[in-house]
Amino acid sequence: MAIWTPFEGCLEPRRASAASASPAARPLPSHGASEAPSMLVPRQILLADDDDNVRCGVAELLSDLGIESLHAETGREALEIVRSKPVHACLLDLQMPECGGLEALPLIRQARADLPCLVYSGSLNELLEREALRIGAFAVLRKPVQPHVLRQQICRALGLPPPPPPVVHA
Repeated sequence: MAIWTPFEGCLEPRRASAASASPAARPLPSHGASEAPSMLVPRQILLADDDDNVRCGVAELLSDLGIESLHAETGREALEIVRSKPVHACLLDLQMPECGGLEALPLIRQARADLPCLVYSGSLNELLEREALRIGAFAVLRKPVQPHVLRQQICRALGLPPPPPPVVHA
């Protein structure tokens, strides 16, 4: 099964395995200091997106940096996780069922004013971007997001050194 990734510049689709088909089926990666030298303590990010494939793709991208992820399909689930789990940042899709990122963001900021929340959407416009920043978004990203841009922004939100630049093959 081909999986769509929210990243610009992907040349071929990733193939899903049984282990990557569902976030619950995938154990969170554990990284020691030797595997992720920039990480002094484990970091967890909440990935809130109604698309399982997007969440798993982002989680895989971040696991290379030693960043673990928690998953939510709605803004309501995201808020519950923020209130009950140790989360160091969150990435919210603006358009999710029940409660989208724009509705969830002020509630999350009310529960955890210190939590950096990045928002992203494939249907972003200037008005949505301004509103997201006004209500407390740390950064606003447009899908498809280039992988190195997403990694840079998440590292910045977590207070980590920037990841190495992407390797360009001639």
